[in-house]
Amino acid sequence: MANTKKIKKSIFVILGVAVIFVTGLAACSGSSNEKESTSASGGDLVITKSEISETAKFYPYKVGKTNMEVVALKASDGTIRTALNTCQVCYDSGRGYYVQEGSELVCQNCGNRFGVDDVEVVRGGCNPVPVMKENKTEDASTITISKEFLEQSKELFGNWKKG
Repeated sequence: MANTKKIKKSIFVILGVAVIFVTGLAACSGSSNEKESTSASGGDLVITKSEISETAKFYPYKVGKTNMEVVALKASDGTIRTALNTCQVCYDSGRGYYVQEGSELVCQNCGNRFGVDDVEVVRGGCNPVPVMKENKTEDASTITISKEFLEQSKELFGNWKKG
């Protein structure tokens, strides 16, 4: 029994360190270009495609007092995938958000691992809420996610405890 408690405590410590590390990376990777490419609140969220790689990039957005986040990354086929950084099952827990570990996104509530190639493809279950084509527009250099879609999705972030 004591071993189980030690293992659980170790897992939580590792997850905590991973969250701090990823948050630090996100903070350090910001550039003046990011401010030009995104709207933190009040308008459409505009993502510059050239910023996106196989490493997930998280874009904050705020609707009223509700903090939200969109994740964008490049799948192995070269397509850019987008999703709300909240879990379709665990969102209400407040910890139903993802951090990237290798080629997977890991739910910080239940630990489910979700392949980056499945982002925006798989619906339902414990995975990021996809931002489908009807909720965004793309041109050669940007992806724009509509303010209306983000406002309609804010309930999924009502208990969000990231950050």
